[in-house]
Amino acid sequence: MQIIFRCDPALIPLLPQPIPAKQALPDWLRAMPAKAFSDMHEREIRTVKQCPPFVDAMSHGFMILLPCDIRVEHGTFTWDWDLPPLSVEEHPRSPLSFHAPAQIMGAPFHDGRSSAIKFNSFWTIELEPGWSLFATHPVNRDDLPFRLLSGLVDSDRFTDAGINFPAIWTKPDFNGILPKGTPVAQCFPVPRAAQTLVFEVMSPEKSSRYTSIVSEVLTTPGIYRKRFRAKRGGPGTQ
Repeated sequence: MQIIFRCDPALIPLLPQPIPAKQALPDWLRAMPAKAFSDMHEREIRTVKQCPPFVDAMSHGFMILLPCDIRVEHGTFTWDWDLPPLSVEEHPRSPLSFHAPAQIMGAPFHDGRSSAIKFNSFWTIELEPGWSLFATHPVNRDDLPFRLLSGLVDSDRFTDAGINFPAIWTKPDFNGILPKGTPVAQCFPVPRAAQTLVFEVMSPEKSSRYTSIVSEVLTTPGIYRKRFRAKRGGPGTQ
């Protein structure tokens, strides 16, 4: 899978490039202990840091990064980003724009008053034929003061303009700097091929294997990681 990113020539020295999501794992995950004492179990148990599906989900795909520092003070967003003249017309020059409250009226994540912010895109994204781009909030990142709204774009066809990423600001008491390079959207290609759902009852062989695997998972640490987890090369660059 080749993913092609393009931007205005004048922005090349200024923009942070999208990066593999595994390079954007948060400090809190790195600092998390591998084990913690559980009052319920009365012993130490493994934390989610040792859960491959949890970490693999956070490491999947690539991250779109905030292009400059944004200062937030009492609900007001400001930035100081001196862009050079751009060669592409109709190109955004601000890192943020907004959706009017009416555009998300009736959605459960809307308070009826606030606008949704929109992270403007400065990269176009091109995927191989038959693939779409799934964009969502950085996985398991409730520490971020916003919640991205998920979207699916046919980026094998929509390749000549940037994709903008709407979000709800979730921490109204946040005052400070959202720094340049903050992950704002986690993206990964998904195939558009039609799906067929098949439903079956377990055969005696499948039932036996189910019992055996669950027993091993419960009694032997690392079974999934050692026997079932696929190696991931991650996105490269050229």
